Amino acid sequence: MKTHRSDWALFLASIFLLAFARDIWSADNQLTDGEKQAGWILLFDGQSLNGWMTSGGKPSRTPVQEGCINPHGCGDYMLIHTQQWTDCILALDFKLSKGCNSGIFLRTSPLTPLPGKDVGYNGLEVQLIDTTTAGYQDTGAVYDLSKPTRNAMRPAGEWNHIEITSRANRLEVLLNGEKVNRVDLDQFTTPNRRPDGSKHKFAIAYDKHPRKGYIGLQDHGSDCWFKNIKLLVGTRKSSGNGRTAGKLD
Repeated sequence: MKTHRSDWALFLASIFLLAFARDIWSADNQLTDGEKQAGWILLFDGQSLNGWMTSGGKPSRTPVQEGCINPHGCGDYMLIHTQQWTDCILALDFKLSKGCNSGIFLRTSPLTPLPGKDVGYNGLEVQLIDTTTAGYQDTGAVYDLSKPTRNAMRPAGEWNHIEITSRANRLEVLLNGEKVNRVDLDQFTTPNRRPDGSKHKFAIAYDKHPRKGYIGLQDHGSDCWFKNIKLLVGTRKSSGNGRTAGKLD
């Protein structure tokens, strides 16, 4: 009798764990039930490039590859989502090829490049690059503006998870579950200068930079892959697993 009760308890526990796992983890390029309830939006369906175009407004020349977006060879500086976004949390998985240099662009606006510049100058870039250092141009940096606390990226060929929170003047980068960068754009009041007075390459005062624009995945000459691209609009805070927990502090 005790054995039957133990088996039944084990069976119920297994059912509970399966239900919990289904809520936390889903197949690639799908939302979990919890994410749907929290209001997350899926930006890439894993099968088509519906909702995506190049920064020049044309279809990508590179098709979906094994359920992933690869911006390399897309035909322009980056592949962008066709809708503009403001305050949000962007979550996605990425994998770099050996030696790859890429980036995730936020608030890119307008799409017309400045004279003599590429369209990247019109956005804010979270750097993705196959290095192990933690400088202004390494993974997790807000490119040339703010260094990550450390390089938390896994080696080339392995998948990483990143979450980027944009809220008014603040950007926050969470890489593989670790908070690696936080930037207050209101402190960037002078073109070509960081808040500490050191130089950066952009002739822009970022306290005046648009706070609404396009999300982009950069083609910088090497293969890189993106999947599970999800967005939560507003000011709720991610708990690090695609769920929400309260508000941004």
